[in-house]
Amino acid sequence: MNKLLLILLLSFVFAYASAAQQAKIKGRVKDNISLQYVEGVTVAIEKTNISTTTDNLGVFVLSDELPLGEHLLIISKVGYITKRFPIVINPSKMLDLSGITLEQDTSIVNDMYTIVLTDDELDDDTGGADNISGLLSASLDVFQRTAAFEFSASFFRLRGLDSDMSLVSINGIEMNKMYSGRPQWSNWGGLNAMVRQQEFSSGLMPSFNNFGNVLGTTNINTRASHYREGGQVTYSSSNRSYTNRLMINYATGSLKNNWALAIMFSRRWGNEGFQDATLYDANSFFISAEKNLNKNHSLNLTAIYAPNKRGKSSPNTQEVYDLKGIKYNEYWGWQQGNKRNSRIKNVEEPIFIFSHYWDISSKSHLNTNVAYQFGKVGNSRLDYGGTRLNNDGVPIGGGANPSPSYYQKLPSYWLAQTPEANYENAYLSEQEFLNYGQIDWNHLYQTNYNNTQANASYVLYEDRNDDTQLSLNSGFQTELNGHVSLNASINYKRLESENYAEVIDLLGGNGVLNVDAFDGFQYDLQQPNKISKEGDTFKYNYNFFANLMSGYVQGKFNYKTIDFYLAATVSKTNYQREGVFDNEANAGNSVGKSDPVHFTGFGFKAGLTYKYSGKHILKANLGYMQRPPSLRNTFSNARVNNNVVPQIKEEKIKALDFSYIYRSPIVKSRLTGFYIKTEDANEIAFYYADGVTGFEGTSEFVSEIIQGIDKSYLGLETGIEAKITSTFKLKAAVSYGQYLYANNPSLTLSSNSISVNQGQANLKNYRLASGPQHAYSFGFEYRDPNYWWLGATANYFTNTYLDISPITRTSNFYKNPEDGLPFNDYDESVARELLKQEQFDNYMVVNLVGGKSWRIDSYYVGFFASVGNVLDKVYKTGGFEQGRSANYRELKEDVARDKRVFGPKYWYGRGTNYFLNLYFRF
Repeated sequence: MNKLLLILLLSFVFAYASAAQQAKIKGRVKDNISLQYVEGVTVAIEKTNISTTTDNLGVFVLSDELPLGEHLLIISKVGYITKRFPIVINPSKMLDLSGITLEQDTSIVNDMYTIVLTDDELDDDTGGADNISGLLSASLDVFQRTAAFEFSASFFRLRGLDSDMSLVSINGIEMNKMYSGRPQWSNWGGLNAMVRQQEFSSGLMPSFNNFGNVLGTTNINTRASHYREGGQVTYSSSNRSYTNRLMINYATGSLKNNWALAIMFSRRWGNEGFQDATLYDANSFFISAEKNLNKNHSLNLTAIYAPNKRGKSSPNTQEVYDLKGIKYNEYWGWQQGNKRNSRIKNVEEPIFIFSHYWDISSKSHLNTNVAYQFGKVGNSRLDYGGTRLNNDGVPIGGGANPSPSYYQKLPSYWLAQTPEANYENAYLSEQEFLNYGQIDWNHLYQTNYNNTQANASYVLYEDRNDDTQLSLNSGFQTELNGHVSLNASINYKRLESENYAEVIDLLGGNGVLNVDAFDGFQYDLQQPNKISKEGDTFKYNYNFFANLMSGYVQGKFNYKTIDFYLAATVSKTNYQREGVFDNEANAGNSVGKSDPVHFTGFGFKAGLTYKYSGKHILKANLGYMQRPPSLRNTFSNARVNNNVVPQIKEEKIKALDFSYIYRSPIVKSRLTGFYIKTEDANEIAFYYADGVTGFEGTSEFVSEIIQGIDKSYLGLETGIEAKITSTFKLKAAVSYGQYLYANNPSLTLSSNSISVNQGQANLKNYRLASGPQHAYSFGFEYRDPNYWWLGATANYFTNTYLDISPITRTSNFYKNPEDGLPFNDYDESVARELLKQEQFDNYMVVNLVGGKSWRIDSYYVGFFASVGNVLDKVYKTGGFEQGRSANYRELKEDVARDKRVFGPKYWYGRGTNYFLNLYFRF
């Protein structure tokens, strides 16, 4: 680590000392409306190979071997109108062009960000649906745009990686959750106009605010004076997640009387999206106010409050989809003429960020931010525990599973009966499911009403996470000379998290018994046999404490034909759990504080850009980093005990990528090859397992701890767009990957106080369930000079795989749970076929998009519309094997049936869907 920092410092000294007195062109580019600096502007001398791009402060420098005399300087960026300046280059003279402004090309910009952050693909609960980091990228790279707007609806993951491999920040404050490592997108959902000022770094590319992550880094800038002056009113209609959206925003623009203000309100609502009963109710509020103290100091306060409720939809077995269709959702039922969803996600986590901007000099800047976030995340569900205890202290009188697609209510269950199938009950259950097939809320209430001498058989409760987090970021930027710039920052986060279950509706009952209905254990020995009322905690109650301190330093070196950067980071993390309930099954290891868990991480990355000419560019990046496991994957079962995953360690990530970029007035393209290896990762899952050795019962609710997981990600990605005429453009993109488990990690199952090591899980060379590993897109775009445009794309997806169940790939699979000995009828060839990973069918999705805008004096009016999956293609986007049939005999019997009882559960993509956007800008 010290050697790396020494190399950085020596590089700075060498570059500074070698700067020669020569002809130089220096300037700064701003947006002509917002006056904010524009990054990524290409500055080139016409008819030469000399070019550069502006940095995050809008600054550019041309200095090496400049041709003397009169020339034309070309200033260009997609989304802006190109400008040409006549210049004269004299020997040993500085040409200062600091006042350049660019005017946005409204025919492009009016619709460019319309579908960014529509929230249509956001789902924080399923690993397959939440990786939509591309939606935040606002990138003008054709591949990035395609991944965001064309591939995301198919559970596509950029480079096969989960969203915890990207980093999202607001004003430099990291927004990734310490519990899961993922950003909570909905905390700023609906605030499109206020979060479109983004500084995006793809992959390992350098970021100006922090070290970043292997998938990329996005920083959202909410400084009030950087917003475009004016406002906009937008109305949207859709059948995807919400059905209606209204957005109103206004900004004063640059500082006026030393003040700037930006405000926004939006509302998104709907009783049902594409899936049945997926209600949506969200309001979003934003305000950013900046006070200029003097020419060097400015203060900014940002407040974001975006409370939202969403009805969830269920993954289902193929049997269920065959009976009810791809819109079916088991989580709802009719109540008093309305659809009531039992699984509601409720998020209320306001964010306050106080920022100080200090322009130390024209070349050095210090930005310090303090953020405070608090609130709650709740996920509701039904419980059906016992109503009272018998003489042996065992709960009795509980309700039956209220799920309408519970396996015992489906035809497959009756067809699997031995010694022969029960066809009569199979038919009756099929008709019941076809005609009803939803939660019977009236039955739940009536059952509770009938329990006049007992407690509720059914209750609705919420799994709650009430987080309070304090964050600090201080970032320094300086330009040492025309070639060398330095970035550095420190970051601190402290999290206090309350985690508990809260009764939110007794459904007509008197109370709920706080005892485990399956084994009779007290959830809290400190209050035995407690009757919980609405608003009370029950089942579990514990706190998390987490602290993170990190810092990084980065140097960027820019020369005529070669640019390169070096960066290093170090971090210190500690976690601790505090139990509030004394769980009887884990007595002595549940209540009170655990020992602290400490992690130290470091990382470095470097990159080189070779500018062979203005058209041909080569880039290479490599990096290595260590990061702590998330809170979720550190404690083996935090709801009931203080146990930490044994011998837990930091996850290691190695990454390498190479790119060839070609840019001309007609064709723009990029070809990138990448390799990423992650090592020593942990994953924890919870499910019911049948036929597991080492446990007394035939069916156990277990926590599955997989330790020391290695994964590899190898692939190519390319995008190309060709301007056939001034109005017609062709575009194409390809992502071709191979994402695999790279080793055989260890697997342990635990249930209450019992823990059984199952040995190795033979996962090596199984495909990761990361969405389509091969994706292809081809389309066109027509932009008329009269400000209307139309586009269409055909997207083809292959190599999508089912998520496998690790427990069936351990020695448990071939062992008889009754005696722990191998099955005497075990056949390796049959087992190999049973454990073959399911690959989904290939499919193609066609999308249409178009819009029109009008300029009336200084006002703009327009609309944008898109139709997704025009051909109404039915396709699977993801799914997972159930762990119920955990051994050879059970799985063999289940697979042999015409209708599997415990078949995989799937997600399907949306059929034909639309999004319409109308706006008025002033």
